[in-house]
Amino acid sequence: MESPLLHAVLHHPWEQLRWQLFVITGTLILALLAGVWLERPSRQADGWRGAIRAALGRGVGLPVVAVLLLQLVRHGSPVLLKAPVLKLALPVLAVWLLVRVASRVAYRMFPGNEAMRLLARGMNWLAWIGLLLYLTGALPEIIEALDAFSVHIGNQRLTGWTMLRGAVSITITLVLALWLSSLLEGRLLASPLEINLRLVLSRLIRAGIFLVALLVALQMVGIDLTVLGVFGGALGVGLGLGLQRIAANYVSGFVILLERSLRVGDNVRLDTFQGKILDIKTRYTLVRSSGGTESIVPNEMLISNRIENLSYTDPNVWLSTTVSVGYGSDLDAVLTQIRDAVLTVPRVLHEPGPSAVLSNFGADGLEITIGYWIADPENGTLNIRGAINLAVWRALKAANVEIPFPQRVLHWGPEQGPNGAGVTGGRPMPETLIPGGAEISHTEGT
Repeated sequence: MESPLLHAVLHHPWEQLRWQLFVITGTLILALLAGVWLERPSRQADGWRGAIRAALGRGVGLPVVAVLLLQLVRHGSPVLLKAPVLKLALPVLAVWLLVRVASRVAYRMFPGNEAMRLLARGMNWLAWIGLLLYLTGALPEIIEALDAFSVHIGNQRLTGWTMLRGAVSITITLVLALWLSSLLEGRLLASPLEINLRLVLSRLIRAGIFLVALLVALQMVGIDLTVLGVFGGALGVGLGLGLQRIAANYVSGFVILLERSLRVGDNVRLDTFQGKILDIKTRYTLVRSSGGTESIVPNEMLISNRIENLSYTDPNVWLSTTVSVGYGSDLDAVLTQIRDAVLTVPRVLHEPGPSAVLSNFGADGLEITIGYWIADPENGTLNIRGAINLAVWRALKAANVEIPFPQRVLHWGPEQGPNGAGVTGGRPMPETLIPGGAEISHTEGT
């Protein structure tokens, strides 16, 4: 079979080819201008040069506009509709658009994932190879060879070409669905809607687009959709037996997002793990502690177990620390000095302000509990407690307030002395440390 490209070039006069090439060139120039205009808002820092590089690099606007303009031009008159070069230029531009979309989806939906980039690159090569086979005329022979191989599923006959065309159609529609869903999700997540509502809508939009894309692809191939009834029954049995926990996690994810009991950015405590919710997926929730540890929590666990939401109605968190002062201290002045010192720490809230109260009469001194509020527990609590302890220590040191050492008071009987004088048959007692580092020892009579 003769190549369509050679047929268009060799069997038509140069005058016809020249004005067809002129139409294609004009279409590409107009598409480039439109693509640069579409890329300009996202490239304001780079100016027109950055917009041109983006349009010629991975921009989708250029091939989209080129395909639409060429279609409009071809349908403008019957002569243009039958022009062979314009007819061949359309699949070339379509493959170019598909390659751009696949690359854009791979880089946007899976940033830093080298495997997905390799997969997208392989799809691009397959698309260009298929186009080359079509232009050289080798594709019909390959299709005929693939049609010779067939399998029967019930009353449905599936040939090798049908399955290959189905795989290509499904891949193309899913890539387009990924691209469309990523665009809609980007616009939706940038909207002023509440974060949980944005996440719910984005999940539903993605699922709906994928479902429609799959059904459209199967219809394009010619597969009877009633065959999916068997698959649906098997899926129902699987959900009832082994996949019920996975289904419960997915349902729980939508329940959490809809009732807004947990939101992205909330500080929660799960048993002994405490952290900030980074993202709520359809199957699990990602929680990051102040120490950098990330916990993947199944959504079903968040529904069925008790969860402490530290920022459900108020993001502020109350923390405390304790310090001891000597019994001879001026307690009223010390409490005021401690409150003033705590207020100097940057992360401590002034409203509600910190408090300092006498909480216990300790064995070594008066114990004072210092309470304070912070609004950013996701930035860590140990560092703020350390900063407050240091500020209180400096304030007490500047005011010459004693922070007592552990101490004990010893009493001797009338017949005993500190050195065991006047005691017969005595045995030594253990040495005792008193403030200042001095040591005493005594004996106990038997």
